[in-house]
Amino acid sequence: MTNWRWWICSLLFIATTVNYLDRQVLSLTYKEFIAPEFHWTDNDYGTITSLFSIFYAIACLFAGKFVDWMGTKKGYLIAIGVWSLGAVMHAGCGIATTWFVDGVDSVEALRAVEAGSNVALAISTTSVYLFLLCRGILALGESGNFPAAIKTTAEYFPKKDRAFATSIFNAGASVGALAAPLLIPPLAKNLGWEWAFIIIGGLGFIWMFLWQIMYDKPEKSKKVNEAELEYIHQDDAAEAAEKAASASEKSIPFMQCFRYRQTWSFIFGKFFTDGVWWFFLFWAPAYFQDQFNAPASSPLGQGLIFTLYAIVTVISIFGGYLPRVFVDKKGMHPYNGRMLAMLIFAFFPLVALAAQPLGAMSPWWPAILIGIAGAGHQAWSANIFSTVGDMFPKSTVASITGIGAMAGGIGSMIIQKVAGKLFTYAEAQGAAFSFFGFEGKPAGYFIMFCFCGLAYLIAWSIMKSLVPKYKPVEI
Repeated sequence: MTNWRWWICSLLFIATTVNYLDRQVLSLTYKEFIAPEFHWTDNDYGTITSLFSIFYAIACLFAGKFVDWMGTKKGYLIAIGVWSLGAVMHAGCGIATTWFVDGVDSVEALRAVEAGSNVALAISTTSVYLFLLCRGILALGESGNFPAAIKTTAEYFPKKDRAFATSIFNAGASVGALAAPLLIPPLAKNLGWEWAFIIIGGLGFIWMFLWQIMYDKPEKSKKVNEAELEYIHQDDAAEAAEKAASASEKSIPFMQCFRYRQTWSFIFGKFFTDGVWWFFLFWAPAYFQDQFNAPASSPLGQGLIFTLYAIVTVISIFGGYLPRVFVDKKGMHPYNGRMLAMLIFAFFPLVALAAQPLGAMSPWWPAILIGIAGAGHQAWSANIFSTVGDMFPKSTVASITGIGAMAGGIGSMIIQKVAGKLFTYAEAQGAAFSFFGFEGKPAGYFIMFCFCGLAYLIAWSIMKSLVPKYKPVEI
């Protein structure tokens, strides 16, 4: 039997890695390289990250249907082509800004403009809109990665292998997170921030070439022999029967979904927590530079960010395992076991409350504690999606998941914008702004860490109050 399916799985892994790298270029170049050039405040950066969150959430609602419509090969090519184009386009924002701002005729002249002047304001405003355009294109393309990868996995693997194959390509997110601080800041420092976007974004175009020559549906692929094809299609009869059964199953109309407490339980669970992960993702590099003078391109900055994501990667592996312990070994109902696991994971982010106080001792403490909080989120996230399948009929799972993704996007948009405004205000106020012994911008960060630490317990409490015990939706 040939093993071409694992080569296809390796392509999915690479695409997911590139997906994560492209998303991280801005956060790892913002504070040290981009903000000084375009005279950005944290409020400007907060605007960009908040709108990216909502762009991505909206695009996710339609990405799956687009991939189904175009087919796996074309759909994936278009998705990664669009996001790679959006990633590379960021590099042109400097030149484009000079076209729209009078009196500035070169990229070098952008930095030379007097801070706080009308010209500086025009530069920051114009560049923010240009970056928003690029981030919107990036979000549109990136939303297609997971639907296309999951569809490819369904085409190339029997049911018993799909979870394993998914875990392999999904590991690309962790690899991307670990590689980003080691690759992106050195590129920006040695070649210019524009080249960081061009080189990392260009990886997607190389992937497109590989996908074009390597992928075909298994029954059409010359690399798949009869034995492998038979192995891949071993579930076809059972899946056909399952599809026939689900086709006869009643579906809940979209607007009627909002009548159920179970829907609102999922909505609040996503609304309060998704933005916490995005906050850590987007603001951690800026935090280490602001608080500890550790730019992302410095050895200390790289080490802190790498440590943070290494902890997230290692600890979050157990996110899907704990509920199985409660169900298989303790005999609990799957939903109850999942909610108990989520309660345990909801306590992990509380360590973020100590990040700012312990940061006075060493910058490594915040890196470790934020890593633990991030791991808690990943474990929480792995389980909250499963609660939808626990309570809703299969015919409605996709709709509820889309509603939750949108709620998470709205929550993230609010958190990013509030963070940007808060940091800009706190920095301007200086010692006049204080919170539990911290002044100025450190006080702003402490406020955000407090919310991030408590958000999961708040979300779990609301979910539990809305659905106190297992109660599936009946149509």
